[in-house]
Amino acid sequence: MPDLVRVEPVALLPTQAGCAVFLGDGNKTIVFYIDPGTGASINASLSGDAPQRPLTHDLFLLTLKTFGAEVSRAVVVRMEQEVYYARLIIEAQNEIMERKIVELDARPSDCLAMVVRCGAPMYFVRELWDSLPDMTQVLAEMRASGGTDDAPGSNVV
Repeated sequence: MPDLVRVEPVALLPTQAGCAVFLGDGNKTIVFYIDPGTGASINASLSGDAPQRPLTHDLFLLTLKTFGAEVSRAVVVRMEQEVYYARLIIEAQNEIMERKIVELDARPSDCLAMVVRCGAPMYFVRELWDSLPDMTQVLAEMRASGGTDDAPGSNVV
């Protein structure tokens, strides 16, 4: 297993094209951009809002649970041409099969929507993490200027 860095959501801010997601490890913060629908799904989960009917991410987690499986972690593994690639790691064990681990190709935004719902950890491969610019100061400046508080629908966690 490659050297991994555990990250947590730091802020989720609306943009003209979608949402900016800030993830951090306590020492560094990075940002990537996601579509508005997934951003709303993550924001709702982080805010503790339960939809009346399951959203797509909720439905997928319910399906996994029905089959005796759960999300164990998500790992952002690489970036190519400004696009991030991730793996969703699922573990299953039930009365029919022994323990099984499955890796699925997934968008990091979908991975984040899943892990915030079930409390699983999210990681970056260290080599990738170390290559990304630190956006901690940018986020601090946005907070100091009130940019995060004035943004409608923003969620700073």
